Amino acid sequence: MNAKSRETYGVNFPKFPNAPLRKGSPDDRGKVVRFPPIEGEARPKKSWNVWRLGPGVVTGSANLDPSAVVTATIAGAAFAHSLFWVVFLIVPFLLAIFSVTSRIGVQTGQGLLDLVRDQYGRKYAISGAVLTIITNLAVVIADIMAVSDAFSILTGLSRMFFVAATAFFVWYILVFQDYQKITRALVILSLPLYLYVAAAVLTHSSIGTLLHDVFLPRMQATSEYAENIVALFGSFLTPYIIIWQTSSRSDPEHEHHAADSVLSTAVTFVLACSIMIAASAVLHFNNAPEMTTRQAAEALRPAVGDWGPIVFAIGIIGSGMVALPVLTASMCFDLAQAVGWKSGLSEKPWEAKRFYMLISAAVFVAAGANYLRINPVKALYWSMVLAGTMLIPTLIFILLISNDRRIMRTVNSRWQNFWLGAATGGTAAAGLIYLWFKLF
Repeated sequence: MNAKSRETYGVNFPKFPNAPLRKGSPDDRGKVVRFPPIEGEARPKKSWNVWRLGPGVVTGSANLDPSAVVTATIAGAAFAHSLFWVVFLIVPFLLAIFSVTSRIGVQTGQGLLDLVRDQYGRKYAISGAVLTIITNLAVVIADIMAVSDAFSILTGLSRMFFVAATAFFVWYILVFQDYQKITRALVILSLPLYLYVAAAVLTHSSIGTLLHDVFLPRMQATSEYAENIVALFGSFLTPYIIIWQTSSRSDPEHEHHAADSVLSTAVTFVLACSIMIAASAVLHFNNAPEMTTRQAAEALRPAVGDWGPIVFAIGIIGSGMVALPVLTASMCFDLAQAVGWKSGLSEKPWEAKRFYMLISAAVFVAAGANYLRINPVKALYWSMVLAGTMLIPTLIFILLISNDRRIMRTVNSRWQNFWLGAATGGTAAAGLIYLWFKLF
């Protein structure tokens, strides 16, 4: 059996080409056979560092996309510290969600909508896919707006010159390149956004005041306040991140997923708080979603002065180009999983034609929508309000599947169920309060 045929049958052989072959049995059919180490063979040491970014870190970086940055900026500019309690509450929500979705992926080897289709029927899976596709497409459109607007800030040209190039780049790396390697490199471009931490420190905000506003917040009984709560939930608990998290864990070789999840949650929390502190000190708008991208960039002024727009633009380009492939691919995974099509970025385009046609169509539609004259900040913000609304059915399915002993080897702990239930109930309550104020 030559090397090619060994690979074809999915068998992992030892490093030594003359090692004896193990005869398969009927029980091995459809499985990957792993051989015990040969006596005397040194086991390769497993190492992990910041440059070897696992799925959790990429997930965290994608979670800090332009929509999340702008939503935190609007929250800080409009309500100062009175929405801090929402960000603190999201931390245990994120940890519980990442932990549960990681376990679902590892124990079942399937994506969330694959499981929904198998356990609850194709109609529920397609309905879930349609909801997440609507959300994802809105966020993809908004993030392309943000990236093209960032290029406009750097060059002084109209953002319309950069829409097609941005969309083509996303399409090209998904279809023809190893997007994971490229997005890991692009994470470095998002590092300027971490200057928000310095900006927050340099505003000299009182720790006592911040803690007071966390535990004794000055809540407001207005539709705008409830709207911002929904947007914050949507920006940090986005359905596409949750579904992507489940799918990316389907490979049991990912051993660092717990540490990655904690790291991505910590990064999200620190950056969100820093953005809100900096924005509350610098930006003051009666209608914050109407601000421009350049105005939003002023929140970095305490740290970098007049270089704020440049630093902001570079960070938005980096975070946007990390998030856009994940957004686009997960949107197409959703529909492919719901209807049972062959899918996966590891597949060749000619082996999963319908999946790659979906990617092409999604990028084309998102690019076309960018030629409408819409304020990028408003588009980013409202895409997160939509994401918060669509989050509820995703969390319900996660609760049902993760507690089903017919599917899972281990089910949720009481605390995981508590925080998942609280996330579902909190998002639903904020949405209902928002609708109440709007309608009555």
